[in-house]
Amino acid sequence: MKEVKKQFRKEEYEAVPLFDDILCYPVEEVVQLARISSKIYKTDSTEERSCLIQEFKAKRESIRLIENAPSRLYLWPEGKMPQLTEYTSNRDLRYNHDPDFKPYMFEMLIPENMTPKGAIVCIPGGDQGFSSVHEGYQVCLDFNSLGYQCFFLHNRANFNPWTAKESGVDVARAIRIIRMNADKYRINADNVAVAGFSNGGLTGENCIRYFSGKQTVADHFPGYEPDALDALPGSPDAYLCVYGPRYKDSEFDFTDVVYPPTFFAVGRDDSAMDNLHPTYNSLVEHGVQVEIHTFAGVPHGVAGRKLIDGYVAYPNFEMWLALADSFLQDVYSNKKQPMTQEINRLS
Repeated sequence: MKEVKKQFRKEEYEAVPLFDDILCYPVEEVVQLARISSKIYKTDSTEERSCLIQEFKAKRESIRLIENAPSRLYLWPEGKMPQLTEYTSNRDLRYNHDPDFKPYMFEMLIPENMTPKGAIVCIPGGDQGFSSVHEGYQVCLDFNSLGYQCFFLHNRANFNPWTAKESGVDVARAIRIIRMNADKYRINADNVAVAGFSNGGLTGENCIRYFSGKQTVADHFPGYEPDALDALPGSPDAYLCVYGPRYKDSEFDFTDVVYPPTFFAVGRDDSAMDNLHPTYNSLVEHGVQVEIHTFAGVPHGVAGRKLIDGYVAYPNFEMWLALADSFLQDVYSNKKQPMTQEINRLS
């Protein structure tokens, strides 16, 4: 892996904007680029890898913006983004995003003749980039087909290099933007879920941990000046955690937290299984509604991979989408009180 990174890192870094913004380019061409990337990591032949990297470079340089490309929806007004991390240089290309990165999302909405079931913020795993193709774009398409308004999020990635609070506050901001525009999106403002994958799953919980209940942005970012959006709840009404439960040895303080109903989907050949059991016990002990699904023979990171692979490698895992849909509809139909009322109750 280290040798591959050494050979491929510069080209991989240059392709991040294409993967992150796949909606703005010919999708099939970006998918082809992702397929070449997969081959580069799979081959054991140095000679073949060198040829594939050259093929990757040529393909990357040939891809152009489409006409009428969708616009990024930036989360924060200029100069208002709360920050903690002193990140000033990415000269060694350690991270996918440079210090001047500004978090944003894309709207992926269903046709006007469909009635939305709710909204889902999708958070790809890792440092995004490649994972945006399958865990962001493809998953949004899958949830669109089930009737959800989707929002393809590019937040400051958890520990790449930003803190848990910075990654979490970006999710909270996205949720507030969606709630503020609930009429535009034709949804109930209290039917907003987060779907996080691997590191994106950790990011979803960062949002819950630091910005649910009565917790405010200013509580965690001294000097932050609230705006109109901050009057709205920033925590999701439901949390879909796909192979991203918190690490088994990590601590979680529930004191100020309002934890939403939570859904887990994890493959049994995924090391995340080791984290799932203690996380589940912790949530149940604190009265959280939890649903768990595990899938035999399934490894890590396969959500949406059918787009890149060109086939469904794990048909049993594909069931997670329908199960998540049923979970969300059950949560929304049986909700005792909206998130807004629950927060008011705590005051």
